[in-house]
Amino acid sequence: MARLERLRVYPVKGLDGVDVDGARVLDSGTLERDREFALFDADGDVVNGKRTDRVHDLSTGFDADSGTLRVETPDGSVRRFDLDEDPARAAEWFGDFFDADLRLRRDESLGFVDRREMGPSVVSTATLEAVASWFDGMTVEGARRRLRANVEVSGVPAFWEDRFVGDGAPAFEVGGVRIEGVTPCGRCVVPERDPDTGEPTPEFRERFVRRREETFPEWADEDAFDHYYTVMTIARIPERDRGETLRVGDEVTVRE
Repeated sequence: MARLERLRVYPVKGLDGVDVDGARVLDSGTLERDREFALFDADGDVVNGKRTDRVHDLSTGFDADSGTLRVETPDGSVRRFDLDEDPARAAEWFGDFFDADLRLRRDESLGFVDRREMGPSVVSTATLEAVASWFDGMTVEGARRRLRANVEVSGVPAFWEDRFVGDGAPAFEVGGVRIEGVTPCGRCVVPERDPDTGEPTPEFRERFVRRREETFPEWADEDAFDHYYTVMTIARIPERDRGETLRVGDEVTVRE
């Protein structure tokens, strides 16, 4: 049976994600606490893995109930910041770490997602397993951390999520909440790096593209893909289902 295997949100854009048992769909169509905070420099640019590999030097956790961010540095020291009550203190510390004048901003209504008009990202567990198998030493959890999806579905084949984009594509429901695919997710430099060390995997993009083309599923609409350096689907949740909650363990059903 297809089921919602994992929900992961990224409270601070660019930093580590946290697994949650359930996530409410906001009125904007994104998931509660996903990219709710982001660090911006003096030019208004966001600090994330696309701009600096130093984000991989930090290990972070987040307590959604208290709004507390836990940050561990490479030397093992740990800091805790109450993002709900004192974001300026966190911004000052991160500014020192990244050697920049930073501000921590918050958007509770939408989050600082890249695609402002869309919703959560979707991948299957089998896709993560397939991608991990293409690279020596890569684990499934390593692939999960590189690709940074919100919604992970088990009990389906690899690249199952590809079928939900393109003309006439079906949708799927998670516990009765409808999710519609919008676009394949073209990838940036972040998946090329080891999530723990920040070191680039040699010839990652070239091997990924070759294997992606070789394993491209027959049920996907190839015309919906601009290139093969894509994996994961960016989805949309219709307005009628916003305010509902996705829960780990919910049954997943395809709707034509």
